[in-house]
Amino acid sequence: MSSVAKDDGGTPPEAGGAVSGERDAVPGKGRAVPAERGVVPGERGVVPTAGGAVSAAVDAARARRRLITTIKESLRAMSTQLSLLNHQVGARIELKDVDLNCLDLLARHGPLSPTALAKRAGLHPATMTGILDRLERGGWVVRDRDPGASDRRSVRVRPLRERGADLYRLYSGMNASLDEICAGYTDTELELLAGFLHRTTDAGQSAAAALGPG
Repeated sequence: MSSVAKDDGGTPPEAGGAVSGERDAVPGKGRAVPAERGVVPGERGVVPTAGGAVSAAVDAARARRRLITTIKESLRAMSTQLSLLNHQVGARIELKDVDLNCLDLLARHGPLSPTALAKRAGLHPATMTGILDRLERGGWVVRDRDPGASDRRSVRVRPLRERGADLYRLYSGMNASLDEICAGYTDTELELLAGFLHRTTDAGQSAAAALGPG
């Protein structure tokens, strides 16, 4: 009967133990199994160590920060492009960018008093007077007497709808592009985008009010 092979120290390996010479062997098995990093010996399946979980959390946090940064940069780029578009439109109809902004506010929220319009635009009332003079001379708005005001001098500014076709024509290319973009999203996705843009607009309005004239 052959003798049992001994290790260098002369001690025979235990029955069922690791085969001598195997590195990182897991004891108690019929053969050596290389140990794996991040695996707890003796457990079934792979159990991540605490260090691995922390590393995954750090990577996820970094990815989220990069995504948020991308969104902010995209909003800045969009704002710049829309400003350039408004500038080109204004050049076609001989209006300044701020004139277009006020005209848009009137189209969406008017008729408004000059004071209310100035507040929405974040402008000084004296500046608003000059803007309204230009818009009225160009046939874009009229100033009507406010019948509900106690002060008979009070007026409300309203846009002339018949001039709206001129603006719609100049913005038709952008509107067509937006329709095409939106067609690629589901209703649920569009609701999410609409909510995000609405909240972003509110944040911009609040920031502008904080920096505007008191």
